[in-house]
Amino acid sequence: MRQSRLGRRRGWGGVLTGVLLMIGLVVPAGPAAAAAAAVPPNLTLEATYTSVANGWDRVERYLDTTPGFRQEQYPPDGRGDQDGQRLTFFGGVKQPFSGRFLLYSAPGWNTGAHQVPVLLVHGANDNPDRAWADPGESGGYGCGAASCPSTGLMQYLAGRGYRVFAIGFAHKQGDNLMQAQEVGDAVALIRAKLGVPQVDLVGWSKGEMSTRAYVSSVKPAWGRPYAGDVRKLITLGGPNGGYDYPFAHGWAHDFSIWPECGGRINAPSPHLHMTCYGSYTAHPEFSFTATGGYDDYPGQRQMLARWDSVFGVDQTQQDWYTTYYGGQGFYTDGGGIQPAIDAGSLVAPLHRAGVPASVTAYLLAGGTPNIVGIFNEDRGPSDGVVFVASALDTTGFATVGGTALIASANHLELGWDGAASAQVAGWLN
Repeated sequence: MRQSRLGRRRGWGGVLTGVLLMIGLVVPAGPAAAAAAAVPPNLTLEATYTSVANGWDRVERYLDTTPGFRQEQYPPDGRGDQDGQRLTFFGGVKQPFSGRFLLYSAPGWNTGAHQVPVLLVHGANDNPDRAWADPGESGGYGCGAASCPSTGLMQYLAGRGYRVFAIGFAHKQGDNLMQAQEVGDAVALIRAKLGVPQVDLVGWSKGEMSTRAYVSSVKPAWGRPYAGDVRKLITLGGPNGGYDYPFAHGWAHDFSIWPECGGRINAPSPHLHMTCYGSYTAHPEFSFTATGGYDDYPGQRQMLARWDSVFGVDQTQQDWYTTYYGGQGFYTDGGGIQPAIDAGSLVAPLHRAGVPASVTAYLLAGGTPNIVGIFNEDRGPSDGVVFVASALDTTGFATVGGTALIASANHLELGWDGAASAQVAGWLN
């Protein structure tokens, strides 16, 4: 490993105007075309790693020094800690500060033939390695199928001449508003490295929230607005219309989380108390909302929206009514979905803000609800987690370049399925 620091540079300039790049031609989107960016002065390069697994060329760790970034909370049992080579990249810190992020560069990042580079943004409880480069890194079924491939969308795109990057976040279930600011940071860094005016974004699942928040200027009070530097936004299984899976299937969902029931998954629970093997226990640290001094899953409540008026609630689940609508059931209790939405869902704010017409959006959905190892979303057409109607919800998108359904892919396969990868590449082209 070699370490270096970027000196602070001046001349970051004002808000950048949009530019449309098509077929290698640069067309001004306004009175003046956006120029290539300098490295923002709020970013410090802390470390560069060139010995990287899973086919990546290099990984850099940056710190955004903007006041407002904070240390987010992590589940106290360690299930949300950084692991694998990401722990090395974050300097051996298991629970990194949320102002830090990783920028992965794929082979050909500076030599690929395609003019517009691509930034891949992963989803909840994931990382750039498993999501984009080695779907089998988490072991059996981690890719959503019984047999996992060893390459993903990164290799698919890089092998076809795309200049590919990916961002890695400090917190696996973190605040999408902070992560949206870092998506903007990564776009600015890519532009500075390559001298290009725009970048294409691909957001998978929860990654849709941070990519969309960035281009829509949905931000914290201290945050920076959209800089006009994105050409295309592609969402893969993104909850554009929100999701309510954990509340609609709460009993089955909780068994994968509650440690007394044998659960280990790093995900929030719709319940505050649950009976496992005769023991009624409390776990406020798994709550969707800030409870008992814990707030470990802010990014999850930001994706919530009610679908009970469309597809109902799974009435085969124990305590189905109190799980969704709140109250004390036979074996569980919780506040229900509406208080969690009220505590900070971003679905309605994103719809109201809208994606600028200068950003062409493409929405991809999976159509197979057969993810191995979980209780699948079966109330309506879905990819096992997100309804097709949500993934293809175009509310707030001013310019939609296309939508597509990959009927053979579930939610976890969208990052490596051959048909999905071909569709993404076709849209990027």
